[in-house]
Amino acid sequence: MKLVNKKNKNYTQIFHLFSEEEWIKTAKNFNKNISAFFTGKKHEVFINVQEEGIAFFIGLGKADSAFFEIQQVAVKFSQVYKEKLSAVATLIVGDFMHEKQLEEFVKGLLIGTYHYPFEKTHAFWNAKFELHFENLSQKKLDLISQKAEAISNGQIACQEWLNKPANLKKPDIFSLYLKNLAKKYDLKYTSFNRKKCEELGLGAYLSVNQGSAYDAAFTILEYKTAAKNAKTFGLVGKCVLFDTGGISLKNPDNMHYMKSDMGGATAVLGTLIYAAEMQLHVNIIAILPITDNAISENAFLPSDVITAYNGKTIEVLNTDAEGRMILADGLSYMAKNFKTDFLIDLATLTGSSVRMFGDTCGAMFSNNEELKNLLIKTGDKTNQKLWNLPLWDVWKDDIRSDVADIKNISMKPIGDCIVAAKFLEQFIEEHPKWAHLDIAGVAFGNVGYAKEKAATGFGVQLLADLIENYH
Repeated sequence: MKLVNKKNKNYTQIFHLFSEEEWIKTAKNFNKNISAFFTGKKHEVFINVQEEGIAFFIGLGKADSAFFEIQQVAVKFSQVYKEKLSAVATLIVGDFMHEKQLEEFVKGLLIGTYHYPFEKTHAFWNAKFELHFENLSQKKLDLISQKAEAISNGQIACQEWLNKPANLKKPDIFSLYLKNLAKKYDLKYTSFNRKKCEELGLGAYLSVNQGSAYDAAFTILEYKTAAKNAKTFGLVGKCVLFDTGGISLKNPDNMHYMKSDMGGATAVLGTLIYAAEMQLHVNIIAILPITDNAISENAFLPSDVITAYNGKTIEVLNTDAEGRMILADGLSYMAKNFKTDFLIDLATLTGSSVRMFGDTCGAMFSNNEELKNLLIKTGDKTNQKLWNLPLWDVWKDDIRSDVADIKNISMKPIGDCIVAAKFLEQFIEEHPKWAHLDIAGVAFGNVGYAKEKAATGFGVQLLADLIENYH
């Protein structure tokens, strides 16, 4: 797709973009038959076919709609009509639209092409598909095009890996992908196998990995900028490629959805891709503790006592609380070995957050007001919303153990997402700006491109916007 500042005499394909208010002003300029079927309401589409070509009238809703709503319109339009569009020069008529509105519309067009398994065969990904728009300079259109393609590449990578069947994303397969990605984007790639993890003392991570038929892959990806005085973001993403629950076996009815238990890692992956393609003036250290949670004669057991990387001991009461185990070592390794201005972990962690919020927002926990407010503001802006929950010390009492420093679950049937956050807080090594995002209810769910539950891409635009616009 190219964005071009010009207008030809003849077009075989036109996108007319209207808010409800703009349509009221200009409806008189069009055939009355169009007004009978089109009002500019959000997601409304009217197709006008004439000898000279096809015009798509696309409703954006209210004039004061949030930017993410324009992206939503474009995503749905792309999902429904992408197969009906031609790879030709296409005029965008939307004289009222400014730079940010057009950017969100173009992002949506590209993101909406996603369908697993993804192939860039649709018109929008064809170089012959040009969007002609007169109201902005070519320099601004080039930047919009770059940002739209970068964010869609990041989000689609996130969705693609989350949607892959378990047998197509074994640890060695995913590790090879990350290694090649690091070469492509000039990222520093480090991965610790089981032997190296044992030497380093990554015991909490290894407890989960010890039941796997695949070697450990505690992976670190580093994006560095040449810009001076750049902020450094530490990102830790839960990366359980498939979660059986281990010895504490999950109910099999919906276990096929457990291919989605790497949603934190894929959000981090998509963010790295965006940062690298946009060459953002930040540093990013990403830790992905890659493993599956399998059942075998070597699998860890309820009642095991594990020594984590930071020396704290953990009594395992439930092997299905494995995400917090691998995140514990990911967080403490990050805090002890890298200097970061912000430390953020993301995880499809608890059913508790799903029961609390459904698919409306992620559960957020933070020890820093600035970071907390930044995340809430960015979540509202990108429609990847977060709701803050408390980290009161009273919850720490619920994870005190008789035989270890802490236990990995509370025995009370309440507040597990808070208990999990309080557990993770014990491994941040007193980092002053930390946030934990439990995205179990929002990373994988009902989507417009699939009949069953599938990846939403949650987290990529949230983190990308946060990192790009932090000052």
